[in-house]
Amino acid sequence: MSIEVRNLVVKYGEKTAIDNISLDVLDGEILTLIGPNGSGKSTLVKTISRIMKPNKGKILFNDKDIFSIDTKKLARDMAILPQEKDISMDITVRELVSYGRHPHLGFGKRLNNNDKEIIDWALEQTGMIEFRDRDIMSLSGGERQRAWISMALAQKPKVLIMDEPTTYLDISYQLEVLELVKQLNKKLKLTVIMVLHDLNQASRYSDRILVLNKGKVYGYGSPQDIIKPPLFEEVFKIQAHIYMDEVNDCTYFIPHKKF
Repeated sequence: MSIEVRNLVVKYGEKTAIDNISLDVLDGEILTLIGPNGSGKSTLVKTISRIMKPNKGKILFNDKDIFSIDTKKLARDMAILPQEKDISMDITVRELVSYGRHPHLGFGKRLNNNDKEIIDWALEQTGMIEFRDRDIMSLSGGERQRAWISMALAQKPKVLIMDEPTTYLDISYQLEVLELVKQLNKKLKLTVIMVLHDLNQASRYSDRILVLNKGKVYGYGSPQDIIKPPLFEEVFKIQAHIYMDEVNDCTYFIPHKKF
């Protein structure tokens, strides 16, 4: 599996949101996008997800132009969890997760025994099997997000793309979701592309970090290479103290003051 972004330009009218970006997503890695509000993170994710079309450049998925791939075929390899989820919540967890099998359904679009086994497998992977008959709206924020991840896993994808998966969750549920993502990445060798606002979480849970600023790539590398004073001074306009977390083997920061 490979994703290559080449000279990508995306505009909203006359405003350039993504300005000539190129990057390679490595097979089996967790790549996290960070940057200030309006830096182009969600736009880039939406374009890689094929929700938006670029004005220039291209995205290659396994050496093929991603916009030339059949939608159903692409959905078998790539699962997308947007920030805003447009679906009725008056359904059970199992019903939600079953939607992940739709790209694989044949004529008649009926779930067979194999599909049902995969749905149960996806629920087990996320620790949601005991909630399968619960209504989605009865779940906590963290449980609900795990249900959505279960749906994505039911697609049996090679790539999982998530736009701000921890938004609106308290810190315990944020850690729960990110620990789950890390576990699935290692266990299933799942390639993950996600947008995060919390830079300390990005440092802890990412293999590589892409920093966007005003639609351009500011930095691209390992957390240790990215989480440094210039990032905070030049991109976020603050001073920060950088430390090493010996327990989780990652850098973290504490903000000092805003310029």
